[in-house]
Amino acid sequence: MRDETCTFPHEIVTKMAALHLMGITIPETDGGADLDAMALAIILEEIACVDGAVALIVASHNSLCTSHLYQFGNDAQRKKYVVPLAKGEKLGAWGLTEPASGSDAAAMETIAVLSGDEWVINGGKLFITQGSTAGIYVIMAKTDPEKGRKGISAFVVERETPGLIIGKVEKKLGVRSSDTAALHFENLHLPKEHLIGKLNQGYENALDILAGGRIGIGAMALGLARGAMERSILYAKTRTQFGKTLSRFQAIQAKLSEMATEIEAARLLLYEAAWLKDNKKPYLRAASEAKLFASELASRVTNQAIQIHGGLGFMKETEVERFFRDAKLCEIGEGTSEIQRKIIAKTLLQ
Repeated sequence: MRDETCTFPHEIVTKMAALHLMGITIPETDGGADLDAMALAIILEEIACVDGAVALIVASHNSLCTSHLYQFGNDAQRKKYVVPLAKGEKLGAWGLTEPASGSDAAAMETIAVLSGDEWVINGGKLFITQGSTAGIYVIMAKTDPEKGRKGISAFVVERETPGLIIGKVEKKLGVRSSDTAALHFENLHLPKEHLIGKLNQGYENALDILAGGRIGIGAMALGLARGAMERSILYAKTRTQFGKTLSRFQAIQAKLSEMATEIEAARLLLYEAAWLKDNKKPYLRAASEAKLFASELASRVTNQAIQIHGGLGFMKETEVERFFRDAKLCEIGEGTSEIQRKIIAKTLLQ
């Protein structure tokens, strides 16, 4: 129902906050659950196995906005912003993408100009998860346009700030109950202390955040694939054709065995990336490999799940149809498959 009406699951977010799922990797002293990247991956897989949109909310809130403020914010920023985010009192959004800049962040057009003791921001963002429901935003803007991506900084913006305008809420192919919206900044004034981290290091910090976020999107993809496989197994064991269940046909058995094998391979790639991150070892390539493999796997598995369900799989009444639509985002969000291949190749050739 929420998928059809594009209704944001506020009541579910409240329940997840009570379970400390909105600050999974944040220390207890800052309102979080004090768990690690491995736990985050496991939790996201379990949620996505039922609902990809809810998994995306948890992934983006934890891995992007909250993580950026915790990793690169100062003590005052952590106390003021990370605590309510980790407790789930406010939702977080993270703004990098713009109409003219997707994978090419250097093409960013949002500008922040220092005027006395304030930053004045003008521009806009596109495809922002939690864009219309967040209470706290991390926004990237150019503070030295001549330096390109080396002249980008990050700022924390509260929803009530004059000059922050919530734009169009997007209608999407999948994850439809997750909120995606445009943001506009019209002479948005921020105190100097709203700068996150060091001046002109916002893009460098964003790359670190995205690397960790890819573990989350990989886990979401893994959960969608597993959910589709489990429903396909159940259907194959109960649907009868030509006098026997689908599960007795070799063609169906081959599809299910390929699903299971690739899902296990994706999980191992994902766990390796999470383990490397938790043990403070280089994990950029591992995260890209896990995200690339898991996201493309999710599209393959959900496609085959529909095939196993036959005509019923094409109908809205089956969950595999929703999984199929939700899975496509994983090949695009937080770095497309093409960008992941570029990252992997670059690390191999260095």
